Amino acid sequence: MVDYNVTVSTANIPYATTLSSVSMKLVGTDGESDRTWLLSFKWLLSFLRGAVSSFTVSCPASLGKLVLIELDKQRLPFIPEDSWFPAKVEVKSPEGETYHFPIYRWITDNEVCKTESWDVYAEGIPHIIKAESPSSLPSEVRFSFTKSTEFAYTAKASLTELNLKGLDDCTERWDDLDTINRVFCCKRTAISEYVQQHWKEDALFAYQFLNGVNPMLIRRCTVLPRNFPVTDDMVCLHGQGSLGDEMKKGNIFLCDYKNFDGLKANTINGKKQYLMAPLILLHKTPEHKLMPIAIQLKQTPADDNPIFLPTDSEYDWLIAKIFVRSTDFNEHQLNVHLLRTHLLAEVFAVSLLRNLPMVHPLYKLLVPHTRYTLQINLLARIRLISESGVFTQFTSSGGEAMATILKRSLASVTYSSLCIPDDITERGLQNVPNFYYRDDGLQLWDIINRFVKGVLSYYYKTDAEVQKDSELQKWILDIFEHGFLSQPDKGEIKIYLGLILFKSTTNHHRITQSQFDFRDISLSIQEYDYGGWMPNTPTSLQLPPPTTKGTTDETRMLQTLPDVNATVQGMASLWLLSKPSSDFVALGQYPEEHFSEEVPRKLIKDFQGELGVLSAAIKIRNQSLEIPYTYMDPAEFENSVAI
Repeated sequence: MVDYNVTVSTANIPYATTLSSVSMKLVGTDGESDRTWLLSFKWLLSFLRGAVSSFTVSCPASLGKLVLIELDKQRLPFIPEDSWFPAKVEVKSPEGETYHFPIYRWITDNEVCKTESWDVYAEGIPHIIKAESPSSLPSEVRFSFTKSTEFAYTAKASLTELNLKGLDDCTERWDDLDTINRVFCCKRTAISEYVQQHWKEDALFAYQFLNGVNPMLIRRCTVLPRNFPVTDDMVCLHGQGSLGDEMKKGNIFLCDYKNFDGLKANTINGKKQYLMAPLILLHKTPEHKLMPIAIQLKQTPADDNPIFLPTDSEYDWLIAKIFVRSTDFNEHQLNVHLLRTHLLAEVFAVSLLRNLPMVHPLYKLLVPHTRYTLQINLLARIRLISESGVFTQFTSSGGEAMATILKRSLASVTYSSLCIPDDITERGLQNVPNFYYRDDGLQLWDIINRFVKGVLSYYYKTDAEVQKDSELQKWILDIFEHGFLSQPDKGEIKIYLGLILFKSTTNHHRITQSQFDFRDISLSIQEYDYGGWMPNTPTSLQLPPPTTKGTTDETRMLQTLPDVNATVQGMASLWLLSKPSSDFVALGQYPEEHFSEEVPRKLIKDFQGELGVLSAAIKIRNQSLEIPYTYMDPAEFENSVAI
């Protein structure tokens, strides 16, 4: 007989304890053990929260190299049913070799292993996990007790905390900006207060295309779109010559919301809403500031679709900017936030559960970046984008328009748009001054790339090893089929997944990390910073844009803004989503030790060190900025899409 010394560690988290009997089977290259009950003098104390207990499993002969273990628990008579959360198991073989098996999942009595299923939420958008409620999700992906408790409390308390109770069912219009300000004063951040003071200014309007919540649309303009007939005599280029000259110099930029053309806007409080598809032209001044120089609110040029200019009356120009900001809110929420962050993250997480075992190196690498993603997405479908959800009820793109925007947005996903360096280059933004999203994002990209490259290079020495990994190949195909819906024109995405991911090039992190958008919690905080003052980011607008100039005044502007209840529901939602839970885990922190080998563990330490250096540099830089840019500081955002 030979003995295997087994050490079982139970996680130190609430409710991790089990009083049940636990059995184990060892499986090796030369055989497997009988199922053995793990008994010790501690008996019922062996698997308490935080306990580390040792056992012996005896076999007639050596099992060779251990490849996996099987754990099972069975409730004892008169003992209440419970779940157990083991952290890890270490097994020392009779040959003296120690094997490490990270577990980090809930185990229930007589658990039956099942493969997670896909479901279709709406045609033309990425598929989702099949689950009706949080309790039907796999136990290991659900919120912790802390997260569940805090999230439930905050969801109920957000209106009260913002002192908005009683306004959430008021369907009246706002009388004046002072009234909006009194509501806004209930809860503000330093940046939201700055926005409230400067929201009418062209400089802040333009700044948000680079460093606001949606820096993903602006691009350098080398040729004016045919449907945007701006002429030299319309615009003021600060003494820098003609539009053509400035385009050649790379000083003209365009934002085009063409995906919003022809959409049917929502109806809120029985009133038709309005959602435009604007085009915006911006100019980089000799002082290296970006300034708007022309806005057209609809895609088709016409006499009743004027091009608004900074030289127009105050309220003509302001209402044009308000319509742009409202469209940008809806574009950001549905395309950048919901689709490219949450929905694609869910595809990667579900495919991970379906295709990769816990001992697979890619599972170990990616699973920390899926924490809470499936439950937060399920809750979003129930509370935000369902028929009775807040987003559906109180935004101009809720209802019919939502599905159309998501379909169009998925169709626009390209290889370059998923890779920060390629995306910045493709949009011609390499040399734009004061572009902190780019500056911090590219540094973060490089840091993550070095980490991922090191880990994958340790496990995959050649392309042939990648090609022979059938589990990995199934993971890729599942993502292509259910995330990108096997679209023929998305072949580049499939190639990207199959080649770039596993040759450890600089693009890898976008697939492992950015789909689990590393900016998600920081992005949610940013949404309140720029959206807490509603006139800067209206969730909806309820009068059509002016068809002729000179017809807009302050009264019409106020009548155009969303009603009181739509405003406060939007504020409460942004406030709720801006609050991280107390069990927040920052990027690069790994409380669960999935890797046991020395090389990946050292790579993790190096990764954390580089993130710390970047975080410190960002904090120093921000001290000299009028508007600090904290949203790509790795200390400020979560390791996964968790809010």
